[in-house]
Amino acid sequence: MRVETFYDKFDQLVDAPNAVAKMRELVLQWAVQGRLVRQDTNEEPASKLIREAVHARKKLVAAKVVRDETPDLGFLDHAENGLPVGWVHAPLSVYVGVIMGQSPPSSAYNESGEGLPFYQGKAQFGRLYPTATDWCTEPTKIGEPSDVVISVRAPVGPTNMLREKSCIGRGLASLRSLGGEQMHLLYTLRAFERSIAEMGVGSTFVAISKSDLDEFLIPVPPLAEQKRIVAKVDELMALCDRLETQHQERETRHAALARASLARFADAPTPANLPFLFHPSYAIPTADLRKSILTLAVQGKLVPQDSNDEPAEELAARLERERAGIATEQGVRLPKNVPAITTDNYPHDIPESWQWSRIGHLALVIDYGTSQKADSDSSKVPVYRMGNIVSGRLTDENLKYVDASIDDLPGLYLKTDDILFNRTNSYELVGKAGIYTGPDDTATFASYLIRIRLPDTLLFPPFYSVAMNAPYYRQTQIEPEVVQQCGQANFNGTKLASTVVPIPPLAEQRRIVAKVEQLMALVDALETQLAASRATAANLLSALVAELTGTSNNGKVSVPSASVTGRRGRPPKP
Repeated sequence: MRVETFYDKFDQLVDAPNAVAKMRELVLQWAVQGRLVRQDTNEEPASKLIREAVHARKKLVAAKVVRDETPDLGFLDHAENGLPVGWVHAPLSVYVGVIMGQSPPSSAYNESGEGLPFYQGKAQFGRLYPTATDWCTEPTKIGEPSDVVISVRAPVGPTNMLREKSCIGRGLASLRSLGGEQMHLLYTLRAFERSIAEMGVGSTFVAISKSDLDEFLIPVPPLAEQKRIVAKVDELMALCDRLETQHQERETRHAALARASLARFADAPTPANLPFLFHPSYAIPTADLRKSILTLAVQGKLVPQDSNDEPAEELAARLERERAGIATEQGVRLPKNVPAITTDNYPHDIPESWQWSRIGHLALVIDYGTSQKADSDSSKVPVYRMGNIVSGRLTDENLKYVDASIDDLPGLYLKTDDILFNRTNSYELVGKAGIYTGPDDTATFASYLIRIRLPDTLLFPPFYSVAMNAPYYRQTQIEPEVVQQCGQANFNGTKLASTVVPIPPLAEQRRIVAKVEQLMALVDALETQLAASRATAANLLSALVAELTGTSNNGKVSVPSASVTGRRGRPPKP
């Protein structure tokens, strides 16, 4: 298909995931295939350019920039399939001077601008040109203006172009023109960046050797065609730049609309304002939606209060009277030494019919799980571990099992609506909580988890699972008290007992959980819809790319395989 079709399909491509990056890749793919501009049989072929490069190389040899090696040009006498007329495949070292970088003495480094700019690797690369942060007064290897520099160590393959004479360190190689168009060389190497990267070896630092770089084959067009290719690539990349800017501006507007809609719903979480959360013109990130729903739930803004409900003050009094008796009946011990709560401990405002309390004043028991070694025998008792707590829920994936005869059982059997809290994990994950919804006395939990059992005749445990997963709980109750050591974050049971949660009237607790579940189901549906939309856009992009390139629709945009171009090694002799 003609390149003009690229323009025709541009608007259809933009909404696909990573569309601009894939379009840039497509442009480079066309460039190295000879499909971007017309060929002209009247132009001097690339073979002449290669022979001239060999003569130009002698100047670099005389200056001791490269070693004196006589290239084998036998490959120029044999036409290859798969290349446009007038093109050749050439080893990189035949077409350009390959100069491997070398680290100068550390005493010659400075940050004050003395000497030459000193580039050591990709970390200093920009989109096209590197930015100096160090300079060197005793350079050992030098790159000249317009040299293409390629990263040869961790990572292998990224490229930039030098604007001025520079010192190059061991992480780079400088590729100097022997007559070809340097910007065309840069675009060609970028088209084959993945192929070059795959040649890197090393267990500590992946690197590519000079011999591998020397022998890497690239397609070389006639010089005049190179100039046309560069002009066309620049034109199309500028189009991609404009598209990227427009896309970013649109994303910024949509993000602002999403924040405003979220704020409007938070200020007035009524059914009438619900469409602001699920608007077809923009998508609020589902993670933000979930956080907002949980925040509204614990602020008393998700459902209306009912003056007929038993106030939390009376509920708390009943808890104080009855909790000890319930614990005795269940054979568990109430948490001890839980400090009293004061107004200074209140995380945020709540309705007048609510109260604040510490979890230790509500729980029947707060205890650690079993440390018994578990195995994969599913005929035994399942053990929930920290990986089973996902998004406030317990999953049954990758369970381990213990024998029912261990000493910790039956004492550590879970009951329906027990809450499990992750006390040891990474900093980001410690403190996550999930509620057990399975039958009584059929499963247990591991020692990195803490169980909280609430009196379900006086409190509705799912509400407290909601509270413990709300943003306020992590921000104000967990993070200030987390202890980090040896790469792990810890939060013990004593601290957990002291964390503060709201007590709404019992009936309202149930209404809140019902509303949370309703809204979370909508968020789940939205997430599924967004995933389907992204998949559709990706499939559209794949189909359009296949149409543009005339290839099968395999869902990928990639440069030609190494068997066609970008090979390592010299072509076989006849």
